[in-house]
Amino acid sequence: MQTHRPGHRPWFLVVVGALAVVAIAVVQRQPELERNQQAWATAAITLLALLLGLIWFLFLSRFSWRTRGLGVLFLALAAFGFSRLLRIDGTADGRGLPKFVWRWEATPALPSSAAVPSPESAVVTPVAGLADVPQFYGPKRDGVVRDAKLARDWNANPPKELWRHPIGAGWSAFAVVGGRAFTQEQRGENEAVTCYDVVSGLLRWIHTDPARFFQWQGGEGPRATPTVDRGQVFTYGATGILTCLDAGTGQRVWSRDVLKENHIENLVWGVSASPLVFEDTVVVTGGATNGPTLIACERATGEPLWKAGTDKASYSSPILATLAGTRVILSVNAATVTAHDPANGAVLLDFHWTDDKWPKAAQPVVLPGDQVFLSAGYGMGAVLLQIKPGVDGKLAATQLWKSVRMKTQFNSAAVRDGYLYGLDDGMLACLDAATGERKWKDGRYGSGQTLLVDDLVLIQSESGPVILATARPEGFQELGRLPALSSKTWNHPILAGRYLLLRNDREAVCYELPVEK
Repeated sequence: MQTHRPGHRPWFLVVVGALAVVAIAVVQRQPELERNQQAWATAAITLLALLLGLIWFLFLSRFSWRTRGLGVLFLALAAFGFSRLLRIDGTADGRGLPKFVWRWEATPALPSSAAVPSPESAVVTPVAGLADVPQFYGPKRDGVVRDAKLARDWNANPPKELWRHPIGAGWSAFAVVGGRAFTQEQRGENEAVTCYDVVSGLLRWIHTDPARFFQWQGGEGPRATPTVDRGQVFTYGATGILTCLDAGTGQRVWSRDVLKENHIENLVWGVSASPLVFEDTVVVTGGATNGPTLIACERATGEPLWKAGTDKASYSSPILATLAGTRVILSVNAATVTAHDPANGAVLLDFHWTDDKWPKAAQPVVLPGDQVFLSAGYGMGAVLLQIKPGVDGKLAATQLWKSVRMKTQFNSAAVRDGYLYGLDDGMLACLDAATGERKWKDGRYGSGQTLLVDDLVLIQSESGPVILATARPEGFQELGRLPALSSKTWNHPILAGRYLLLRNDREAVCYELPVEK
């Protein structure tokens, strides 16, 4: 009599597969669950399903031990082969999942530093339609460009590409003053500050410091944007080196290793906040240590002036603001927002609005009526604060509303006519600033950047293209699209008059945008 051989229990795989599909569908259908959380949850569910499949194969399938051994050997060889053929090149996008590339894939070659012309002979000719943007996030560090008068029809009158060339790694944007564009980039083992001619793209000068920051998700290179003030360029490298350079020649005036001097641990993704320069003061942020949150130096010499704050720093840049009649430095930190006396750093407001578990990268938005809008990604959402005079010359904050309907990750929102515009988890959204009500949410631009230009919004999508859209509460309308860049772009766009400067960690490009007649 023949003995019945039991089957391989395929029902186990069917059940695991069905549960995995249902779980992934539930995750993907959560309207306010962010893309990165969805991606990591989906990856975790998939890996768990694969692990259970492996357990089934080894212990429940009833295959012969020889077959099981050969299967394990095949998987081990496949894993070894992939490790020899592929390498991790940062993340695929802002969701944080690794990007795999072939090990032999080359990175773009940098322009030769030896081709720099003599600074004395590099005369910048005045250019019509070119305006200064001396710092990060627009002329006033508020994400708004005024009176640009951009044409709305890019099909009839397309933007004109002026130049394009490779650039060193980093997530710095450009600052533009006097026809020159300043940025920071990684060149080998050196952090570089570079100066380009806006119209020609010609490299005018380069200054380097022996420093290199790398983190596998964020990649290598500096993150902050230079600040240009009264003929000098102030830069803050990813490892904490604060430098003052002559804007005309790139010669060093002074330099300080801020984090090292103050025994401050660097942030996970590196120093990203751009220097705030006003009067005779330069202010930069701290790091992952509980204070100082802000450090001020004398702009002429770099000598320390004051230190203030007890919170960890964030990736947001400090701004100057006037709240309840008091001029302050406003700083979004790891878990708090603080307001400081510009003269001595004294803390005038310390409001705890979230925890320090997730990074904060968005700029604070100061609204009429002494209100401050704060936002962050990773499920934290946004709040609106009312600032009023407090006791003993300090300020007090009251939360007016809180919402998860604006979850800026790397992006910062900006305000126009009482409405906030920004990327809510990669989609352009419009919020009523008075109530927190979301008027609409449309388009898919990933972990990109936005810039309000009059009643329009320029969107630098994460994948590279630039989009022109309307900024109005009635609804979303995409007006034009420009295939500017073609790889991951986390750098902020700069509009200097009608000149649009864009870059990522691979290349830089400049366009002359059409304007209304």
